[in-house]
Amino acid sequence: MEYTLKVISKSGIEEALSKATLYRYLNEPEETESICHDILAAEPEHQVALRMLGLAITDQFTGQSSDRYAEAGTAFQRLVDEYERLYYTGLMCERRAKAQMRAGRPPQMLVGLFEEAMGYFEEAEKIRPVGNDDAMLRWNRCVRLLEKLPAAEHEQHEPGLEDHDIAPVHVIRNSVRAAR
Repeated sequence: MEYTLKVISKSGIEEALSKATLYRYLNEPEETESICHDILAAEPEHQVALRMLGLAITDQFTGQSSDRYAEAGTAFQRLVDEYERLYYTGLMCERRAKAQMRAGRPPQMLVGLFEEAMGYFEEAEKIRPVGNDDAMLRWNRCVRLLEKLPAAEHEQHEPGLEDHDIAPVHVIRNSVRAAR
């Protein structure tokens, strides 16, 4: 039997967002992700749904190769606001690093991932809204996590093949500037 997805009404989007938020708070990211896809089917560029979709995907990171880094990154790259694009891409990189830390990956692999996140946070900090220190708070968290790694492992990380499914900060920065 073949099934077809139903498209929700535009008037139901706000209620659907409330449900997606609730499921995210209940630590049910798959439910949140499904609802975000339903919202985006009705309104493809809905900014809150894109942000929440990316976050729901990052909530599922386990540090394995099956993690959907590119998919989360694509959702965040569709954000219109330059600050949000940088901040949430940094958050994705930080969550990737923390998931890989939990999975027991070697410290030298983690350093580059945290540094990548910090690069995005540094760029976001430069254009942050007045009174919004979120990028600095995330930067500081990355620094504290790096400080917990063995000192010998703080050498510059050489990216491996696993690092190429997320655009480096200079690529994002250039694409953001080109979009202006």
